[in-house]
Amino acid sequence: MASSSSSSLHLASLRPCFSSLKRFSSLPSFSSSISSRSTLLTLSSYNASRRLTLFHICTGLFATSTASAKAKSKSPYDDKRLLEQNRRMQEANNVPQDFPNFIREGFEVKVVTSDAFVKCDSGLIYLDIAAGKGDSPKDGQQVTFHYIGYNESGRRIDSTYLQGTPAKIRMGTNALVPGFEQGIRDMKPGGKRRIVIPPELGPPVGPSTFFSSKQFEVFDVELLSIQNCERRTILAFYSDVVCN
Repeated sequence: MASSSSSSLHLASLRPCFSSLKRFSSLPSFSSSISSRSTLLTLSSYNASRRLTLFHICTGLFATSTASAKAKSKSPYDDKRLLEQNRRMQEANNVPQDFPNFIREGFEVKVVTSDAFVKCDSGLIYLDIAAGKGDSPKDGQQVTFHYIGYNESGRRIDSTYLQGTPAKIRMGTNALVPGFEQGIRDMKPGGKRRIVIPPELGPPVGPSTFFSSKQFEVFDVELLSIQNCERRTILAFYSDVVCN
């Protein structure tokens, strides 16, 4: 598409050149009124002048077209404007205190947080709101927790508090969003944490989910308890996992 537009631009720029060339070529010939040698010199000078004039016309047009194209494609990255826009949306959605801001332009996103947030090498960002007590969960153990999920504008997309029932899931079974499991792995019962999950550690996307492609997600998590689990066999051909 870009190549086609560029070709059209150059052809449009050349039309005045072709018209000028046609006008120059229609001027009367000098060969009938002057000598052969004089005619050669005169025509040579005339052709040189014609080429020079045509060159100035065409180069002037191309220079204007190129400059115009550069001016149209220039789009400065206005961080301040985009940050204020995100803050206004979050205020309208009544986000909690110390909520991260997102400066988005297309698929390019900058996350703005306070210094209290921890930034991991994986891209995960989190803030400990309250410290818990005891041990952190291990693979195979079940964790029980409440959470509220937000998108970049601060709109709530899910909440176990509103559902009235906490979530329960076993660690290390690929049942959780990668960034979510990483975010709660070192939490302790009673702890509260705000987790900012980048797209590469995020949930599946698509029409069947409430998550948007290339979006950061924010989760406020409260870890309630950790249970040990064991597998039991029933009637020699059926087994399940019990956590207590």
